[in-house]
Amino acid sequence: MTLLHGMTLLRDPLLNKGTAFSASEREQLGLRGLLPPCVLTMQAQADRVLTNMRNLPTDLEKYVALNALHDRNEALFFRIVCDNIDEIQPIIYTPTVGLACQKYGLIFQRPRGMFISANERGHIAEVLKNWPYPAKLIVVTDGERILGLGDLGANGMGIPVGKLSLYSACAGVHPELCLPVVLDVGTNNEELLRDPYYLGLRQKRLTGAAYDEFVDEFMTAARATFPGVLIQFEDFANHSAFRLLHKYRQKTCVFNDDIQGTAAVALAGLFSALRVSGGKLKDQKLLFLGAGEAATGIADLVVSAMMAEGATEQEALQRNWLVDSRGLVVRGRDGLSGHKLRYAHDHATISDFATAIETLKPTAIVGVAAVGGAFTPEVLRLMAGLNERPIVFALSNPTSKAECSAEDAYRYTEGRALFACGSPYDPVKLSGTTFVPRQGNNSYIFPGVGLGAIASSARLVTDEMFMTAAHTLADCVKTDDLGQGSLYPALPRIREVSAKIATAVASVAYQNGLADGPPPNDLSGFIEAQMYDPHY
Repeated sequence: MTLLHGMTLLRDPLLNKGTAFSASEREQLGLRGLLPPCVLTMQAQADRVLTNMRNLPTDLEKYVALNALHDRNEALFFRIVCDNIDEIQPIIYTPTVGLACQKYGLIFQRPRGMFISANERGHIAEVLKNWPYPAKLIVVTDGERILGLGDLGANGMGIPVGKLSLYSACAGVHPELCLPVVLDVGTNNEELLRDPYYLGLRQKRLTGAAYDEFVDEFMTAARATFPGVLIQFEDFANHSAFRLLHKYRQKTCVFNDDIQGTAAVALAGLFSALRVSGGKLKDQKLLFLGAGEAATGIADLVVSAMMAEGATEQEALQRNWLVDSRGLVVRGRDGLSGHKLRYAHDHATISDFATAIETLKPTAIVGVAAVGGAFTPEVLRLMAGLNERPIVFALSNPTSKAECSAEDAYRYTEGRALFACGSPYDPVKLSGTTFVPRQGNNSYIFPGVGLGAIASSARLVTDEMFMTAAHTLADCVKTDDLGQGSLYPALPRIREVSAKIATAVASVAYQNGLADGPPPNDLSGFIEAQMYDPHY
């Protein structure tokens, strides 16, 4: 029984049940007269919320309504998300969360998470102690590369909040254990700096040593305040993302979802596609549109998977090519940053993507450059001409940044594309066949990885864990899914999938001596017993 009473209880979203408090609870908890007399079931409350939400005219208004529910009744919010994941996930996360971040100052109602600004340098440990719950999972961003939208500064808080909502809904990580954080180091977005509703620091971004010292102070304080906490880096710009991941990954429990989570979900999609087209991963040739953290993260994991199938590292590297804003990434080109160098092969310069396809003849193209419409009809027809079952992954989000739509992918390949997308698309009917595209959404991967790491008290998150997660996700795809063009499981199965991934990840942690003590006799049962089930 909670120690909170009266209005204080009703204002605590972790404990509030609203009109579902029973008559006896109202008597014991000082709630008589503070609620209407009718006692509603949780289902009745959910039906009312859904009725109101579905009558709202725009997804942004639905996002605001659901966010308000999240702020007053977490159990009801997560019950609705879990029971209606297909409908709700695109509202609370991609693609709607992108617009919500752009409008964050305008739609702001109540603070959620922690805003740690550059003004707090030297005092971050004190600031973190203001958080009232025992966090085991932090999702942190500095807002410099929010989805494909660029520098949104403190407005990027919508991303950690959305990610952690999916942790609780998709993998059952208890919301009390989740802490969203924005490191507000300023913004270089002039539009935001002029916006009267912008809530972040109105200054240019910290850079160089000052930035690194600020992040390091946060990392040190977070681990001291919340021992054993898992920290997920989210939507940092390329120049920070790789550096920070490599700096911390060998000494603390940390991962970057844009690099490692995206890689695992893409690799799982490739495994699924090859069940349809046949052949081995080590024999494929991948051409990436994009050369940032997502592209090189996917390529790195694909190289590891190819090597696991018997390829040498050099053979595997030669089967992965990058195209950036300047064209094909080739050896000897000026200005190549560190993460691109591994994929800079000996080749003549090629300036455009279509010519690169004609020249290299890839079996798969992977779009992660946030260039809307870049997979043109010409590109798609080229892939269809080269491959009986071309693999086409348009993974950028939100929808406005997608390389192509599902309809275009199927139409211009005569229905032969093995397609995955970064944003949700409705089924496509073409020549009497209905295709059901599914998102290559990181929510298939990161919740299970996080749950497995937390449940096993893993000291590190390793590449082997993400490789295992990719194989586990691909194994969850059924023959019926593949028959309708779906390379990922149905989203309503997400908690089942996350539990399997968490079990596999925890198993790796125990096998490699990264977890405390021996593994439980029934590891899957141990994992499932820790999953939060939102109900009264």
